[in-house]
Amino acid sequence: MSHIVVLGVTGRAGSRIAAELLQRGHTVTGIARKVSQVPAQPGLTLVAADATNAHTLAPLLKGHDAVVSSTRFADGITAPTLLAAAREAGVPRVLVVGGAGSLEVAPGVALIDTPQFPEAYKAEAGAGRVFLEALRGERGIDWTFLSPAALFEPGERTGRFRLGGDQFMADAQGNSRISMEDYAIALVDEIEKPRHSRQRFAVAY
Repeated sequence: MSHIVVLGVTGRAGSRIAAELLQRGHTVTGIARKVSQVPAQPGLTLVAADATNAHTLAPLLKGHDAVVSSTRFADGITAPTLLAAAREAGVPRVLVVGGAGSLEVAPGVALIDTPQFPEAYKAEAGAGRVFLEALRGERGIDWTFLSPAALFEPGERTGRFRLGGDQFMADAQGNSRISMEDYAIALVDEIEKPRHSRQRFAVAY
């Protein structure tokens, strides 16, 4: 059993990651600006806090085995802040809920740079790419960045999916999707049995 912090526990992805962790017997400290609407559960400790300040966040991370960041990139915690807080707290592992925009559709060509990428998502995807590049420069903290498929929505927990690397993945019909429930399985699998130390990997059907 591990003690895991989930930043953004009230979000769609964060809440499902916390649920998967609790289901497997881990203890979870869920942090978000507002946690009053989250139901109490055995093994779950809720903390209302702003995660964008390293010195405020670090004391909340102490004593944990890993921290999962599931906040938005455009207006959430930055990679330097997250890494600084983890370093100050002595937390050895950082896992990040990534995005699909920085995945490669061709060698050296990211999805965000293709003409069909929606303008409305560019700010978030661009910030996610900056976050990933900052992680890639980190040599102390053991980090992992998990990119979902293009369509990343609540859905069914099937336990059946594919894992990949930096490449964008789609099925035989050209659809790129993963449910948040199955994404949570892949991320918690990585917490329990690390296979992508200081790497980005991806999950899709």
